[in-house]
Amino acid sequence: MTILTTDLDNTLIYSYKHDIGKNKRCAEIYQGREISFITEKTYELLKQLSEKIMIVPVTTRTREQYDRIDLGIKDFKYALVCNGGVLIENGEENKQWYDDSRKLIQKSDSEILRAIKLLKDDNEVCFEIRYIRELFVFTKSNTPEKTAACLRETLDNEKVDIFTNGTKVYAVPKGLDKGLALRRLRQKTGADRIFAAGDSEFDIPMLKEADKAFCPSGLVKGANIYPCVENELLAEFMLQSTYDFSGNPK
Repeated sequence: MTILTTDLDNTLIYSYKHDIGKNKRCAEIYQGREISFITEKTYELLKQLSEKIMIVPVTTRTREQYDRIDLGIKDFKYALVCNGGVLIENGEENKQWYDDSRKLIQKSDSEILRAIKLLKDDNEVCFEIRYIRELFVFTKSNTPEKTAACLRETLDNEKVDIFTNGTKVYAVPKGLDKGLALRRLRQKTGADRIFAAGDSEFDIPMLKEADKAFCPSGLVKGANIYPCVENELLAEFMLQSTYDFSGNPK
């Protein structure tokens, strides 16, 4: 079995703020507004590739945020949300997967609670502090790098990773990453070949773990890494490359 695990935002789908040309279709509606899109070429490649291999979205989005996405093709058998901590299988959450995720990160719980306290005391935090499914913490800051630096200086970095993305700040326990999620998925499905695609620091563990991986140039290096060619959209590049590499999958 061959699988493609792909991040969503800025890898497969793009915000309305991102110019992907006029030849596109809506992929997400929120509060009555069209907020995410895919190109028509992405849509056609997705349809073709989904007939050949299994495609598994792997995202930091919550289940509710994931459910807003409609790519116009058949539903995926699996999707990993909450940075791999929650598995959606045939439209339903897999309870055992979530329970196992919680067990994997229990040793970091005290540091995550410390992160929440630090964020509550941070005057630069400008958004509610969300403890997502008791898996990781998310908020926003007027000075995200300063907020992140404070967390890194205070918390046990052997137990918690700190990420920023624009104004967003995340505190994520060790053991909750997309690379480990990919390993768990490989064991569950028996896949003998896994491709992966992603665009951010969150995706690096998954990219390193895959047999072949696609990402923006400069994100990460490795013998299995294929950087997106200049002036080509990552979504189209990774889907076309996966289609070409996959040949006649088992």
